[in-house]
Amino acid sequence: MAVTLTGLRCLVEIVEANFNISSAGQAMHLSQPCVSRSLKQVEESLGFRVFTRHGRNLVSVTPAGMEAIEVAKRVIRDIDGLRNFAANTRGDTTGELAIAAPQTYALYVLPPLLGKLRERYPELSVRMHTLGDGERVRPSEHNRCDVVIASTAGDDVPEGIAVPLFRWTRVVLVGKNHPLAQSAGPVALRELARWPLVTYEAARQPGSSLNRVMAAAGVTPQFACSAHDAATIKAYALAGLGVGLVAEISLGRADYHQFAVVPMDVSLPDCTAWAVLPRGRVLRNATIELIRLLAPQLDADALRRASQGELPEHWPEPPHYRCN
Repeated sequence: MAVTLTGLRCLVEIVEANFNISSAGQAMHLSQPCVSRSLKQVEESLGFRVFTRHGRNLVSVTPAGMEAIEVAKRVIRDIDGLRNFAANTRGDTTGELAIAAPQTYALYVLPPLLGKLRERYPELSVRMHTLGDGERVRPSEHNRCDVVIASTAGDDVPEGIAVPLFRWTRVVLVGKNHPLAQSAGPVALRELARWPLVTYEAARQPGSSLNRVMAAAGVTPQFACSAHDAATIKAYALAGLGVGLVAEISLGRADYHQFAVVPMDVSLPDCTAWAVLPRGRVLRNATIELIRLLAPQLDADALRRASQGELPEHWPEPPHYRCN
């Protein structure tokens, strides 16, 4: 019995899912019995157990299984890269573009750019996996996606082949009659600390950039409410639950009519948007075009080389985000 590509993917996904077959199946859009059958077929073909069991549960990887999983990762990467190379060579404008991005990007940044991309690739199908602000992507998700969009604050850089796209800031949203709406300049941290905040769930984490800079200023934020996406934050701030603190990239024209938008203290660091590339895989032309729509300062050949591990000494300085 031959080892199939689906079987190899099952091995990798089971490890990524902490040996939970149901979770591995969800990640692959397969049923639990299908994953179990694929695992059985792979182990029968190899002639050894990839995983150790306790009863019916998988608990760890065998020594031989560790080598098998590393081979599986290489085979999957090479097959995906070969498919992309063939599509590029054919000038293929069809296929699927898999993107993982925080919901803020998926809602407010990507739609007009994907519209432009579809003009060039009219038969392209986009698979969007949305993330909460600050939510980490599993390594296997990086392997399944053509590109992962991520954000960091200050000098932090995401793991993997991370390409800086642009910078953006956080802004304060309050009602037109709120005292902070009368601020002549950026809202100071001490002033912000006086008001209950409605902001991203990630900001509550002890190591968040907001908590770090406020601790350095000798103040503590008051969290009235938090959410994973800007749309919810804006709705709750509009309902009067507290002072909104959101990414400027999430603002549309209607927000400027509903809120007073006030800049934040410069001690709260800028954030950077990144494209995290799949390691060792040939990038599809559509992927490169999308990245360059996000960041025109990037060179297409440099992106192709980076995905193969040939990183430039420096990427171009990312510009500040400007609404289209």
